[in-house]
Amino acid sequence: MDRRDEIREFLISRRAKISPKQAGIPNYGELRRVPGLRREEVAQLAGVSTDYYTRLERGKLRGVSGAVLEAVASALQLDDAERAHLMDLARTASTPSRRASRRPPQQRVRPGVLRLLDGMTGVVALVQNSRSDVLAANLLGRALYAEVFNSAVQPGPDTPGRLPNQARYLFLDPGAADLYPDWRAIAATTVAMLRLEAGRNPHDRALNELVGELTTRSGLFAALWAGHDVRIHTTGTKRFHHPVAGDLSLQFETLTLPGDEGQTLFTFTAEPGSASENALAFLASWAASPPETTTTGSPAGGSTVPETRSHEQPGARNSRKTEQTHD
Repeated sequence: MDRRDEIREFLISRRAKISPKQAGIPNYGELRRVPGLRREEVAQLAGVSTDYYTRLERGKLRGVSGAVLEAVASALQLDDAERAHLMDLARTASTPSRRASRRPPQQRVRPGVLRLLDGMTGVVALVQNSRSDVLAANLLGRALYAEVFNSAVQPGPDTPGRLPNQARYLFLDPGAADLYPDWRAIAATTVAMLRLEAGRNPHDRALNELVGELTTRSGLFAALWAGHDVRIHTTGTKRFHHPVAGDLSLQFETLTLPGDEGQTLFTFTAEPGSASENALAFLASWAASPPETTTTGSPAGGSTVPETRSHEQPGARNSRKTEQTHD
């Protein structure tokens, strides 16, 4: 998408979400032709002229001061993620466009980080990049996300290697709704995180290819992507319905690895004394029993991403909701 179109649609979508009542603007019972605020109302709240705000909404953010952007963000009542996205859009609009998007170098997880993962016993731990590729995981992480690692969903023809990708699994594998009881909410959050990354790094060729693939192959992804929602996801609770361990409710934390651009460490733990703690302990015992999970140094360059394993319970995949579609 053209950068100006990206800016225009984001601002229009945010303006549509704010009602006059939320903005403190009297309605007087008048009929309104547009959802949310009018352009002139946003301009008034931001302290700029209507013509100037209209120029911004047409995607012309080059040279706009930070103070004006902050005023617009306040008028639209943007949250932290939306503010960051607006600033990213303005920053990339102010830099010369590149002739072509670039493919980022192959990401490798450092040996020290791999040792850290393997030392985190009793805790699910994995490293992902900003495109939701799983770069590495410890033994319990591979067991919890076995469905993702073993998914039959193939990457696009231009995607090198076989890195498991959370977004591709969510939208293209019909079994994702079985693994995640809150599948639709997780899907929406995943799209919002990818949208945030696209604003931050619009020239990432691999990200653009992933978005293009999912947009053409999943109607739900295309609809969510068109919503222009963005989100920063750092902590919370995620529910799983695992084919071996059953139902688990796990608290997750994220830690950006400052020495490895674009890499984030995810950890999942269970509440002490809970049924989920017992289920997680059972899963750890199952994962440690033969046959051993094999590891590969390709394509993640030494990561502990497993190859397909046959340690699944009989009939686990056949129990999926075969009627589930993600379009």
